[in-house]
Amino acid sequence: MNNLIKLCLRAFFLIFKVRCYIEFDLKKLPKKGVYVCNHVSYLDPVMLYAFLPGNPVFALNGHLYRRHWIRSLMRYADVELFNPIEPADIKNMIAKVDSGRLVVIFAEGRMTENGGLMKIYEAPGLIVDKSKAPIIPVWIDGPQYGYFSRTTGKLPHRPLPKIKITVGAPRPFKLKDELRRQRDHISNEVYQILRDMHFKINYNPKISLFAQLMKTSKVYSKKGFFFKRPRVIEDINRKPNSFKDLIVKSFVLGKFFKRKTFHFERVGILLPNVIANVCTFFGLSAYERVPVMLNFSVGAKNIVSMCKTAQVKLVITSLAFIKNAKLEAVVDVLKANNVEVFYLESLAKKICLWDKINAFLRYKIKRVPHKIGGDKEAVILFTSGSEGAPKAVVLSHANIMANIKQMASLETLNQTDLMFNAMPMFHSFGLTVGTLFPLFEGSRVFLYPSPLHYRIVAELVYELSATVMLGTDTFFRGYGKIAHPYDFHNVRFMYGGAEAVKRDTRNIWMERMGVRMMEAYGATECAPVVTANNRIFNRFGSIGKLLPAIEYRLEPVPGIEKGGELVVKGPNIMTGYIMPDNPGVVVPLDGGWYHTGDVVEIDEIGFVYIKDRIKRFAKIGGEMVSLNAVQEMVMKAYEWMGAEFNYGVVAIPHESKGEQIVLVTNNPKVESDVLHDYIKNNGMSELFLPRVILHKESIPVLATGKTDNVTLKKMVLEELSASEVSAKAA
Repeated sequence: MNNLIKLCLRAFFLIFKVRCYIEFDLKKLPKKGVYVCNHVSYLDPVMLYAFLPGNPVFALNGHLYRRHWIRSLMRYADVELFNPIEPADIKNMIAKVDSGRLVVIFAEGRMTENGGLMKIYEAPGLIVDKSKAPIIPVWIDGPQYGYFSRTTGKLPHRPLPKIKITVGAPRPFKLKDELRRQRDHISNEVYQILRDMHFKINYNPKISLFAQLMKTSKVYSKKGFFFKRPRVIEDINRKPNSFKDLIVKSFVLGKFFKRKTFHFERVGILLPNVIANVCTFFGLSAYERVPVMLNFSVGAKNIVSMCKTAQVKLVITSLAFIKNAKLEAVVDVLKANNVEVFYLESLAKKICLWDKINAFLRYKIKRVPHKIGGDKEAVILFTSGSEGAPKAVVLSHANIMANIKQMASLETLNQTDLMFNAMPMFHSFGLTVGTLFPLFEGSRVFLYPSPLHYRIVAELVYELSATVMLGTDTFFRGYGKIAHPYDFHNVRFMYGGAEAVKRDTRNIWMERMGVRMMEAYGATECAPVVTANNRIFNRFGSIGKLLPAIEYRLEPVPGIEKGGELVVKGPNIMTGYIMPDNPGVVVPLDGGWYHTGDVVEIDEIGFVYIKDRIKRFAKIGGEMVSLNAVQEMVMKAYEWMGAEFNYGVVAIPHESKGEQIVLVTNNPKVESDVLHDYIKNNGMSELFLPRVILHKESIPVLATGKTDNVTLKKMVLEELSASEVSAKAA
C-alpha cells in the first residue's frame, strides 16, 4: 500500500510541474543516512515522501504534522514527531539512523518566510556526526512561489509554479574537534552545505545578463488582482520605473546603438548613477555590445587611457551631466583623441514612433536577441582610476551571474526590500552588488549619484524606508556621524566593502543606529565579492567566509610567518586583463587563478582574516591608488637631483580615509609643496600626494635588492605611533 500511495502521489505531482533530479546512481544509495532539506512550503514533506528513494523516516515538527491533510497523505509513511531542541528527540533520531534507516530532516525546523535559508539548527549535524552516517543534501525550489508557502507579500505567488527537487550525492560529514567544543558552529557546517547547494541549483552559467533581466521580469513584473506593475528602480529624478519601462527603454537604446556599432564593439559609458545608465548598460548588452564603464572622477588623462586600452571609439554620456560635473574638458580631450561622444539628450530627435512600438512588442513577446551569455564579454571595468595607465578587467556574463547567485545564497532579497545604492556603477561593487543583484532578485533599487552627500543620503534612506545599503567604511562613518538615529530604522543590514571596516564605524552603527554592518571583501577581477559575512555567521575583524564554488590556496610570503597570499579560482573570476601596452587584447589568468595580493589567515571554521597587503596599492576612501605609481611620480619629480637617492612608499591605516600614503626617503630636499605642484602640472590625481614624508638615512632592502616593504611599514608605524604618544604627553 505504501508503494501504491507513493506512485499515485508521484504521478499527481508530475502532472503539476514537479520534477525530481537525483544526482547519483541509486545503486549507491547508502543503507543509512540523513536527508537534510531546506523548507519552503507545507507541500515539502508530501513531495519528498513521493519522490525520495528508499523508505526514509520523516522527522516532522508539530506545526506540520498537525495539518490534517498532511497526516492523511502520509498515513503510510514512517513519521516521527521531532523537536530540534529536544535532546530526547535527537537521541531517538540517532538510534533510528544507527539501526540502518534513512532519515529526512528539515534543517531549518520551520518554513522560510523570505524564500531563502533561515536559521539552521544543530540537530541535523549532531545526528549525522554521532551516527557516522553520510549526509544527503536536498534542495527544493519553486514552492515558495505557490499558495502553500509563507512568503505572501514578499514573493509573487501563482497557482502552479514549476517545482524542482534536487537530491545531491551522499557525502561524509565529520566534525572537527574544534567544532565539537563549539556546538553553535555545527549548524554552520550544515548551513554551508545547503548554501552551496542553493548556488549550484540557481546558477546558470550560459544565460546572458539581458536574458536574466527578462526572466526576472516574467516572475516579478505583475502584482495584485489588477496586475499593477511594481516599480523596481528609481533615481534622483524621482520617476520610478517598472521592469516593463526598464526593458522597453533598453530595447530602444540597444536597437539605436546597434546601428551605430559593430558586433561585440566596446562602447564607453560615462554616466552617473541614474536609470539612463542602467538602460544604456542593458541596451548594449542585449545586442552584444560590450559596455565599458568609465570612471569620470579620475580626470581626462586617465579616461583617455581607458578608452585607448579598451579600444573605445564611442562614448555615451549626457549633456546635463557633463555640465553639472564640469567635465567639458574631458569631452574636448576625448574628441581630440578621435573618440566620438554621443549625448543621450539628442536621442529623442532620432527615435521614431515605430522604434517605441517595436520595443514594446519585443517586451510583450519576451523577445531576447541573445539568450546565451556564458564566457562572452559582458562588461569592462578598470582596476584603478588613480593610476596613470589603468588596467582593464574583462568580466563575462557567467562571471557576473556567478557572483550574483553567490551573494543570493548568502543574503535573501525580496519584493519588500529596497537597496539604496550610492556606489557608482563604474565600481564593481556598485554595479554587481548594488544594481544587478537587487534587480535580478526581484528587489527594488534606488540609485543616488554620489556617496559623499552625507545629509542627503541619510534623509533619502529615511524617506524611502530603504532596507539594504552598501558602501565603504569612509562613507558609513560620515553617515553615522551626521544622521539622526531614526533615519536608518528600516535598514535590515548593510555591507561594507572596498576598504576595511573599522571598529569605531561598526560601533557607531550598532550603538547609535541599531544596525548590524557586515563586511565583504573582493576585487574588480572577482566581479567583485570573494568573501563575506552574513547574518548567520558574522565575526568582527574577519572578512567572512569564502563564497560557494570558490577554490583557494595560500602561497607563502617572505617575512610572513602565519598565513599566506590568498589565491582564488572560481566561476566569478574574470576572463582576463587588457593591458595598456597591448590595447584590445585580453590576457587570461594563468590557470584561472587570481592572486589577490593580500596576506590572510583562515581559521578552523572558515573565517578569513586579512593580515597584510603585499599588493602595491592603497585604498583611500574606497579608491585604489598604486603605490608603485606614487613612487615613480616622486622619482620623476626629483630626477634632476640624480639617481643616488632612494624612495619607499607604504600605506598605513587612517582613521577617516581608510589608508594614507607615507613616503620614506634619504633625500632631505623632498617637500610636499613640490610634489603637489608636480601632480597638478601633470594632470594626476590628488590621491597621489603622500600625506606624510619621513626622512631616513637608509631604507631597508631584501637580499634581492628590492625594498623590504614589510619592514618599512613596521618602521613607519612605530615612528608615527611614538610621535603621537610624544605629542599627547606634551
